[in-house]
Order: sequence, then C-alpha cells, then structure tokens
Amino acid sequence: MDLSRRSLLLSAGAAAGLAGFAPGLAGANPVVPADSPTPPRGPDEGAGPFRKLVIRGVNLIVGADGEVRGPVDVVVRGNRIDQIIPAGEPSRVLPAGRPPHDAEHEIDATGMWMMPGLVDEHAHTGTGSTPRTYAYKLWLGHGVTTVRGVSLAQNADAVADKERSERNEIVAPRIVNYQTPGSGWEDGPVDSPEKARRWVAWAARNGVDGIKFFGEGPYGRPEIEAAIRAAQQSGLGTTMHHSPPIYPQLNALETGQLGLGTVTHFYGHFEALLKEGREHPKPPDYDYSNEASRWRAVAQVIDHTFPPGSPQWRSYLSRQLDNGVTFGPTFGVYLAGRDLLRARGLEWHPRFALPTLWNFWEPSPEAHGSFYYDWNSEDEASWKRFYVQYLQLIHDYKEMGGRIAGGTDPGFIYNLYGFANINELEMLREAGLSALEAIEAMSSATARTIAEPTGAAPEYGAVEEGFIADLAITGENPLQDLKTLYGTGTPRLNPETGDITRTGGVQWTIRNGVVYDAKRLLADVADMVQAQKSAGACGDVDPDWSMSGPCGGSPGVGVAPPAEPARRAAPLP
Repeated sequence: MDLSRRSLLLSAGAAAGLAGFAPGLAGANPVVPADSPTPPRGPDEGAGPFRKLVIRGVNLIVGADGEVRGPVDVVVRGNRIDQIIPAGEPSRVLPAGRPPHDAEHEIDATGMWMMPGLVDEHAHTGTGSTPRTYAYKLWLGHGVTTVRGVSLAQNADAVADKERSERNEIVAPRIVNYQTPGSGWEDGPVDSPEKARRWVAWAARNGVDGIKFFGEGPYGRPEIEAAIRAAQQSGLGTTMHHSPPIYPQLNALETGQLGLGTVTHFYGHFEALLKEGREHPKPPDYDYSNEASRWRAVAQVIDHTFPPGSPQWRSYLSRQLDNGVTFGPTFGVYLAGRDLLRARGLEWHPRFALPTLWNFWEPSPEAHGSFYYDWNSEDEASWKRFYVQYLQLIHDYKEMGGRIAGGTDPGFIYNLYGFANINELEMLREAGLSALEAIEAMSSATARTIAEPTGAAPEYGAVEEGFIADLAITGENPLQDLKTLYGTGTPRLNPETGDITRTGGVQWTIRNGVVYDAKRLLADVADMVQAQKSAGACGDVDPDWSMSGPCGGSPGVGVAPPAEPARRAAPLP
C-alpha cells in the first residue's frame, strides 16, 4: 500500500469525508474531525432526566454480589435510583395499575432485563481520525455508560467532555480522565522524580483523575515510583501498560509493590514469572521498533516462564493479591493475533466501522497495532498457545479473590467501540468467569477500581437504591447468551416458522438519568459511516484489504430489531 497515504491518514482530520454529510442524510449527526468539539446534545437525542421515571416489570441483574432479582419496578428521580419495588411473581401476569401512579415518564420493560451500565477500564478515542461522538454513540448504543480514558483525548478535550457529559449537554458516557506523565502541561517531559511529583500536582489541579504509565521513556522506575506515591497522596488512580523497554527496571509484580492500581494488558505479568532473567530470549532478527517482529516475539514468553499451577505461579498471584492490584486483561484487542481472518470478518464492520478507521486498521509497518502485514499460521498458533496461559492467569487470580476489571482498548486491531465491550464479556466468560461475573467485572468491579483512589464508595456500577441511574435494558437474558448484547443482535431459529431472525441488542441505555434509544444511537453511527462513504472516503481504502469492511461488497448487518415487552416476566435462571 501507499505509505505516504498512511502518513496522511494518521494526521487528525486529513482523511476524506470527515467534514460533512451526504444528501439524503440530513437527519443524522455531522461527522466531524477527531479534534473538533463534541457536538451538543440535540433536542431529539435522549429524554430526561425526569422528575420521576418508572421502569416497569423488569428482571434485574444487580451487578454486584451475584444478585439477580425480578420482576421489579425501578423508580428513578432525576439521575438517582430511588426505589426498587417487587412487582409480582416471575411466573404470573403482573398486576396492572400498580403504584407508583405519578410518573413523568414510564418504560414498559415487562419481561426484559436490566443491568448496570457497563464500565470500561481502558478506553481511547480518535484512532483513524474518528470523532469522539462516533465512539460515544457506539458505547452508549451497547450500554456502556462510563469509560476510563487512558487517555481518551488531549487533556483539555477530555476535561471539557467530562464536564459536559455530567451536565447532560452531550451524548456521551461518563468520562474518567487518565493522562500519561507530562501530558497537558508546558514544563516538558517528566524525566526526574521531582518533575514527576510536580506533574502529578498539576494534573490533580487540572481535571486529571489518574495516571496511565507506559514503559517507554523519558521516565523510568524512579519517576514512576515518585508519581505513584504522589498520586496516592492526591487521590489519583494509576494504571500501567508495561511496555517491554521497562522490563530491565520493572515488571508487574514490582509496580504492584510500588502501589500501582491496575495492570492493564498482559505485559509485565509473565516477565514476573520468568525462570531466569528479566526478559525472555528474542530471535536474532528481533527489532522492537518493527511491530510485526515485536508482536511475533511477545507470545513466545510462555516458553520461558513457570507454568500454571506451579508454586511460582501461585506465589505471583498471591503477592499481587496482597498488593491490592486489579488486573485489566483487555483480551479482545489482541484476538487478531490468534485468528486474523475472524477479526477482519466480523459482521458489524461493513455497517459500523468508518472507512477512515478501517484504513487505519489496514496492515502497515507505520500504524500502531497494524502489525499483521506478514502474519501467518505459525504466528497464530503461537498466540493461541499464549492465550491459553493468559486466560488461565486471569481465571486463577479471580479464583484467588483478585479483582478483574473489564476493559477493551478500542479503536485498534479491528476492535470496534461498543462491540468490543460485548466481545470482552465473552472473553471473560472464556477465561472461566460466569456470565454474571463477567458483567460484574465490567460494572461494579471497574467502578470500585476507579473510586478507590479517591477514598469514596462508587456511586454507579450497580443497580441499587441511591446509585446514579446508569442502566442498560435489553429484551433478552444476557446471562443465557452474552451475544444478545451486541448491537447487531444474534441469529435465532423461530421454531414455528423455521426462519432465522435477529434478536437482541440493548433497547434503552439510561445515562445519568437520561433515557437513550440505544438502537437509534447505532442507526446514527451507521449514517455516519454511509456519509463518509458517500463523501469519497472509500477511495483511500486499499481494495485488496477492504472486502470485509465498510468499503467492500457486503452491506453488513444492521441494528437488531427492537424487542416487545412480554406479557409475563421471564423466569429467572
């Protein structure tokens, strides 16, 4: 492919079709450059908050302590859950005309399912020059009501959207703003412990909620240690992507001992389990700056580590439990490593992936994460072996009592906002968590991880009286099939007609008391994609790599049809 074009693509707003809308799409929201302000919430975008909102007859996944209840009526006042009232027996017709009677707005969710809005511990926006509103609508369309940006955007933009979201002025989830050391201020790189402490103090005054560390200069162990201590004193959280250049100085166990809050991704875990040395041996042609070389070598670390179940394996997990570290596995973002064709061919890409984002995902030596330009079956076999041990690591930490938080690292490697959250739930299930535990990992567990550094209890992440009304309502029981949470739903056989039909998707997302039609949000996104295509963005997509994407021959799968309330409440599992 033309690498000069790739260079242009990586500049925000440079790709074709980002500025306007095509004829016939006047009802959709404009597609704006990635660095433009998020457009204000329109008069027809969401309803509320209400003086009193009543959600009738819903089955409830509380999101904490394994609790499932129902049917219940949920009363929301403003942006808070006021009451959760038993509505009748699951197997009986629910009594009509039951109180309360003075609702300003009602949702008939009889037989449907409510769960807490999902909370993502690892989020970004802007890859492939995509506007933030594109990610926001995909998230809300999948019931994601809080994202921890690591980072979400430049600090000024993240702070502005964070504040506007809390005032319900934009269509967006709650934003938790983590930034990397040195970002946002004017005093240069953080290259000494003293500057690390000063930057943390600056960050605490300037709308930053926490710190995201990488392992690639200019800061190293002394600066990371100083920043973690300063963050603890300032009530800021911490998370780290242990990039390989940091391994001579730190692995995940050592940062846990320094007080790190979250280990995100797999980096650093296995380096703490090496039988010898601080890094596993690399082939003679290894080049860290070459992403294909780097990613090929990553999965080979398990050939040099203590195996699952060994005393060293159990000791590592036990020590991290004592350190109070949260594991954020982000399984889904690396799935192309073990099955590239599946990742490329996901059925929602043609309709919901912007052409500019698809172009960013094309194989390239220049774009971060697009490492698969020479990917082969041997590489996939290596990654499949790696996944077995990584899944086991997360399972064993959970079984030991360690906290697992759900995160997605979206926007890279065919990992699309919103859809990635449901995929991550499925991956947590593959790791051995139950469907209920997976939902709790991406709701209350992540909410606790975010709240802990502040010393306060979380106010979202569970459906409980007094909590903020961040909720997702779906027509199907996700505990029986997580796939029903995808915006495109999942195919089901109608035994009476013999037809295969689509069912599922989130019906309503309630964020901070505002009720959004989740399916309409996804339809808005599909219009954004069509607008970009009509404006000529597909002319910049390599035809040899586009058939599975928005510029290929498939129209893709649309939004799953809406569900109808049931006459009876669905029986609990």
